Amino acid sequence: MLPKLDPLLHSELRLAVMSILSDVDQADFSYIKKQTDATSGNLSVQIDKLSAAGYITVEKGFKGKMPCTTCRITPVGIEAFKNYVKALKKYISVGK
Repeated sequence: MLPKLDPLLHSELRLAVMSILSDVDQADFSYIKKQTDATSGNLSVQIDKLSAAGYITVEKGFKGKMPCTTCRITPVGIEAFKNYVKALKKYISVGK
């Protein structure tokens, strides 16, 4: 029996955000936006969903006079991401 895929991570943009954050200590909104080629509005909505689930933390502040949003993956997010990748590997290995 194949494992269920986390529906929150089964979105291309949310998965991309989690992938980026799993490799760094933190990333600001501009960096994530550039890496994903997402619109500001769509990225903001997806970050809010990940934050509401406890998968990431979001800090809003300023760099000089410019607003800055910084994201970090949480331990819960790391575990969810690892489980998602593990489940995907099971899907890929079916029939081999």
